[in-house]
Amino acid sequence: MDDSWRAVLAGELATPQMDALERFLAARTAVGARVLPPEGERFRAFDLTPLPDVRVVILGQDPYHGAGQAHGLAFSVRPDVRVPPSLANIFKEIETDLGLPRPAHGCLEHWARQGVLLLNDVLTVEEGKPGAHQNRGWEALTDAAVRAVAARAQPVAFLLWGKPALRKAGFVDAGRHLVLTAPHPSPLAAYRGFFGCRHFSQVNAWLVAQGRAPVDWSLPPV
Repeated sequence: MDDSWRAVLAGELATPQMDALERFLAARTAVGARVLPPEGERFRAFDLTPLPDVRVVILGQDPYHGAGQAHGLAFSVRPDVRVPPSLANIFKEIETDLGLPRPAHGCLEHWARQGVLLLNDVLTVEEGKPGAHQNRGWEALTDAAVRAVAARAQPVAFLLWGKPALRKAGFVDAGRHLVLTAPHPSPLAAYRGFFGCRHFSQVNAWLVAQGRAPVDWSLPPV
C-alpha cells in the first residue's frame, strides 16, 4: 500500500475488525479455499493510485471470482485474461460515449496510473463464490478510503455503479465533488441505465472545465 494511503488508513487497519478479517482469510486459506486476488495484490489499487493523485474514483463490488481474473483493481483483469462481461459493457459504453475502439485487453492499469482509483467495496473473494467475503470487514476499510478522498481539498469525480457503490455516496459532498450514479455494468443491470449514462465524457468535460487534463480512457497495447 502506498504510504499516502497507509497514513490515512492506519487507524482502520489497526482495528479489531481488521484483525478478525486477517484471521478469517488465513483460516479460509488453511482449509484450501482459493482466496482471490493473491495476497500481494489485494491493495493494488492503493499502490497504483496514491491518494494525492486521485481525481476519479470508480467503485466496484467484490473482485472477479474466476480463476486468474482478479488482480486488485476493480473491473480490471490481467492482459492475458479474457475480458469479463461487466468490463465488456464498460468498453461498449466508452465506445458509444467517446468513439474509442474497444481495447484488445482488459488491464486497466493505464487508468489507475492517471489517477483513477479502481476500488472494490470488498477486496477479496473466493474462487467460484461471488460475495463470499462480504460483511467480513473490508467495507469499513473501503468506506474510510472513500471518506479520505472526499475530504481532500481538490474536487474528485465519483462514478458509483450499483447498490454497494451507491451506499458510499453518503460519504461524498455532492456539492463539491462530481457524483455520477448508474446501475452496475453487469449484463443483469447494464440495460437499466448504465448504457447511455455517458459518465466518461462527463468526467472529462468536468476536469477540463477546471483546467485539468482529461482522462485517456483508451488502453494502449501491453
